[in-house]
Amino acid sequence: MKSRIPIPLRKLIEDKQSVKNKKQQEDLNQSENPNSSKTKNQNQNPVTSQNRSKDSKNHQTKLISPDLQYNIDHIKKTLGNSSDIVIRDFQAGKNGEIKLGIVYTDGLTDSASIQDLILDTLMVQIRNSDSDVAVPDCFELIKSHTLPVGGIVEITEFQKLFNHVLSGDTMLLMDGSPKGLALGSRGWVDRGVQEPSSQTVVRGPKDGFTETLRTNTALIRRRIKDPNLWLETKQIGEKTQTDVAIMYLKGVANDKTVSELQSRLNRINIDAILESGYIEELIQDEVYTPFPTVYNTERPDAVAAAILEGRIAIMVDGTPFVLIVPALMVHFFQSSEDYYQRADIATLIRVLRYLSFFLALLTPSLYVAVSTFHQEMLPTPLLISLASQREGVPFPAFVEAMLMEVVFEILREAGVRMPRAIGSSISIVGALVIGQAAVEAGFVSATMVIIVSLTAICSFVFPANSMASAFRMLRFLFMILAATFGLYGIILGLIVMVLHLNSLRSFGLPYLAPNAPFILQDQKDNIIRMPHWSLLKRPRLISKNDTDRGDVSSPKPPS
Repeated sequence: MKSRIPIPLRKLIEDKQSVKNKKQQEDLNQSENPNSSKTKNQNQNPVTSQNRSKDSKNHQTKLISPDLQYNIDHIKKTLGNSSDIVIRDFQAGKNGEIKLGIVYTDGLTDSASIQDLILDTLMVQIRNSDSDVAVPDCFELIKSHTLPVGGIVEITEFQKLFNHVLSGDTMLLMDGSPKGLALGSRGWVDRGVQEPSSQTVVRGPKDGFTETLRTNTALIRRRIKDPNLWLETKQIGEKTQTDVAIMYLKGVANDKTVSELQSRLNRINIDAILESGYIEELIQDEVYTPFPTVYNTERPDAVAAAILEGRIAIMVDGTPFVLIVPALMVHFFQSSEDYYQRADIATLIRVLRYLSFFLALLTPSLYVAVSTFHQEMLPTPLLISLASQREGVPFPAFVEAMLMEVVFEILREAGVRMPRAIGSSISIVGALVIGQAAVEAGFVSATMVIIVSLTAICSFVFPANSMASAFRMLRFLFMILAATFGLYGIILGLIVMVLHLNSLRSFGLPYLAPNAPFILQDQKDNIIRMPHWSLLKRPRLISKNDTDRGDVSSPKPPS
């Protein structure tokens, strides 16, 4: 069979031939005296025998040894002879003079590529070729001419070796060489691209991020085909070695924001990163606040739009939720669907979201304040109706509202944690049955059931669940202020909340921008969404390098 491997140069330098003869003599001496082989390897390897006896935590400082058997033994010892680590040693060459070994993790690699591209090439094609391969030159020959593998990385340290093996790559080691080759063979089973479950839309793309980092980056590359879309990846987590990538548009994203994000990621020193929520808590500007300062989404179109505005995406391997920074409060009231519909419809929906914000936050506290301290503000017929409904209720309005809100939060949490097939049914039936039974038993009034239901419905309007959770927490605080000081307490709480929002920053940007500070240019995409032909400037505070989006005039009828 004709080999695909080119024949190397037959003019060998005399020094290389002497090295070959010396190596053969050393192999002969080692086979005759195993004890001297052990001493010899200790002299050649910079790792002393004392370091070899240490536990696997010290493998980060060790270098790969020229002794193949020592490398295999060290890998087995460090990984605890784990059953999913496959180690295969074999011989290659016409006469089997090349001793090789491969190491990979079962379940994280593509078995077909290992069989066809690695083992078949090294064990069959080299043996059937007419090449006169010298052992000292074999490593470079295999790396440069033999293996038909896309990604090949040269490794000299055990730390990088374990990182590649446990990430799904195949490690190739050769006897007599203090280096190894990490061959790209990742091929585990993933969930596949599906519709996002947390941020659904009526009109728009139906694909969502997955738990595989490379799939997520491909979904963004598919939408932004620009060479300035840069991707930087690093590993965070001493134990997990989780791949964390940042993606941004060079020349559009603010260079200071990019540098600040890289600095914050480099300062993270933790043993495990299991989800993007770990990164969110470790890089956010303000810790003690209920309001999120880092946006998260599992929609690729939302991330692509944010990158085009000049923001930065943070992707973590193992989770479908991608982080976006900087994140301002106005972003949590916007949905991807706002830009897929007509401008007038999108504006109406945004107004409804802001109205729902105030209803979800203040409706229970206003009821408590008015019914407890300010009954004179109600019309007489309404006051008589409320008084008749509360007749026989043993609790004050504050206890009544707090009880119903706590019960509803319990039902909502139960609906989320229960199996999907029955979770929604349990939450709806539970709310109806408990609410009706509580009214009939006289524990709560019918008005309170209506108020709690309205509050719950308004809290589901927000596109971002993280912002809705913040309002859920603040709702209880406003009810306590209303029960203590009435409407004065609610006004005091609103003043404190606005002052707190003004003090927040997201990577140095004011959290309430473009409202405070007021930026007239950015009001076109705030509460009111203007048509696309008028949105020709990027947000001024986010992108300071390239603010122009294009030059498009308003459509006109043909003359």
